Amino acid sequence: MRTIQLYERKDANIPIKNLTKIAEYFGLTIAELYMHEVNDMGEAYTKRQPFTKHGSVFYPLEHGKYLLMAPLVLVEWHQKYIESLQKETLSNPFQGGFIIDFLTDEPHRIFEVSGDSMNDGTSDAIPNKSYVLGLEIKKESLTRNNETYWNQSYILVCADRIIGKRLTGYNKDNKALLCHNLNTSPEFQDFELSLDDLLQVFKIVKKQL
Repeated sequence: MRTIQLYERKDANIPIKNLTKIAEYFGLTIAELYMHEVNDMGEAYTKRQPFTKHGSVFYPLEHGKYLLMAPLVLVEWHQKYIESLQKETLSNPFQGGFIIDFLTDEPHRIFEVSGDSMNDGTSDAIPNKSYVLGLEIKKESLTRNNETYWNQSYILVCADRIIGKRLTGYNKDNKALLCHNLNTSPEFQDFELSLDDLLQVFKIVKKQL
């Protein structure tokens, strides 16, 4: 009920994860909830039309921000997502939301993270069951060994699993990416990942815990 009271205050800063609860309370989807808000704001807001790109829907907000509704890959759906990529019949029934303040040409995906290999207890941590927003990049671009790619966190869609790792470099001799775990526990060892085993790469740009 506290969440609903905040929503009714209009300009309240509500975490995106609570928007689903609000929408369900009113019997609406998040998209329908957004459209109700736009209508309530008056004629000045009618020019802010949602638009679709790469399967994601962007809802313009104030101050140059957008409510992004992107395909969501839950942990339980990881294997099905991989299989659909391999069969080139990509389908995903779920969506998630993030507030963003930038637009890019790359496709967006939201992934639920499994495991604590990237949880070091710092602000960079990506704990188990967190959600991350990723921008797809071509895996071939990582072979250029551009320094701007390294020491950043990525979602790596492999032939047998979907993992989150920090990439630290590229081994040209082995044609493999150098993968680093933020968690320094002995069970989480750094390793090399062959580029041939990689189906997709997403640079993590936002997260929800």
